[in-house]
Amino acid sequence: MAQVSMSMASRTGRDNQRYGPQGERLVAGIVPLSEDKYYVLLIQSTSRSAWVLPKGGWETDEATAEIAAKREAWEEAGIVCKVNYDLGVIAEQRQSNQMTTQAPKASYHFYEATVTKQEAQWPEAHKRTRMWMTFKQAESALKDRPELLEALKRCTMHR
Repeated sequence: MAQVSMSMASRTGRDNQRYGPQGERLVAGIVPLSEDKYYVLLIQSTSRSAWVLPKGGWETDEATAEIAAKREAWEEAGIVCKVNYDLGVIAEQRQSNQMTTQAPKASYHFYEATVTKQEAQWPEAHKRTRMWMTFKQAESALKDRPELLEALKRCTMHR
């Protein structure tokens, strides 16, 4: 099983970013569930006060998207996860006016995972809050991010 290093430093920049055949940024993410699958952990976006799933760039030194997703879950949410399911790839669904140089066109690969540990201190604790939500709460919170909503809908959490 791939292990994530528990660095307290968050990776920054796009020097090691992987890109797909159409030039899209390859992004890996986690749908982090409670042990009983009644709650999903969302985090606050750094760019606005919206709630999002932990996700970020799959980098060239990471053998798999799963490794990248687990690293992002640690950096952004301060959680250690056990991946249960590969939820597959979700194509970009944002409108062109929602994309910026900081958030270009992307392809998202999500994994459903059970949170096994939640730390009080993590790399991005100073700029993100996190909150456990029910499916309905998360569905409402993610309504403006169709690719994240799709990942939520693909997971096996209790509705």
